[in-house]
Amino acid sequence: MPAADLLVFDFDGVIVNGMQEYWWSARRALLRLQPQSSLQESVPEAFCQLRPWIHHGWEMVLMAALLSEADGPLQQRGVMTFVGDYDRQCKAALARFGWEPSLLQATLEAVRADAVEADRDGWLALHQPYPDVPDRLKALAEEGIAWSVLTTKGKAFTAELLAAMGLVPARLDGHESGPKPEVLLRLAEQWHLRGFVEDRRPTLESVRATAGLAELPCWLVSWGYLQPADSQQLPSGIRLLSRDRFVSPLAEWP
Repeated sequence: MPAADLLVFDFDGVIVNGMQEYWWSARRALLRLQPQSSLQESVPEAFCQLRPWIHHGWEMVLMAALLSEADGPLQQRGVMTFVGDYDRQCKAALARFGWEPSLLQATLEAVRADAVEADRDGWLALHQPYPDVPDRLKALAEEGIAWSVLTTKGKAFTAELLAAMGLVPARLDGHESGPKPEVLLRLAEQWHLRGFVEDRRPTLESVRATAGLAELPCWLVSWGYLQPADSQQLPSGIRLLSRDRFVSPLAEWP
């Protein structure tokens, strides 16, 4: 029996805009680790600017810690200079604070778990699905295409959010499942993959560079958390997906 068609979607920056929740949870996670920290409750503009470089949840907590400093590297260098050396700056900050990524990730997920238990509706309200996206996902069934979610967010939290939007993917993989290229390779053993939709160009480039995935169609959404140059001079096999094109049949996607 032929494998069923499957279209794979990232979650944050593709299906849902979670900027308010990112800051809400990151701020509270930092306060658990450093109760003396002082951070504004509204989302700082600098945090929004940093978001396209953040790949894992623990990095959000680290950015909150850096933003809490009156004269730290972020304040001294400015956001755009800081992200020009982002990986090294993150490693240096972890060493300076004496933290491991696992600690920051666990603290962040504990904050989210407590929020879901204490005020599920309030926590869910911090996330906003992008316009037209939920309806388009539901309409894929009319084209005979199943869809799944592949995200670096925890699976349990993602499931809560999808359920609140009335969305039921054929499969859901969170950060617990491993790196995205590895998950896509496993999915390809069970499904006929029609493509991968993501808002991080480096992730798509990594997918296309993986043996066994070099021919997988990849789309970079125009509405996600893009770095300034992400949509320019895209390599072969990665296409920019506009909101207007997204709502059209899959056969008409670039």
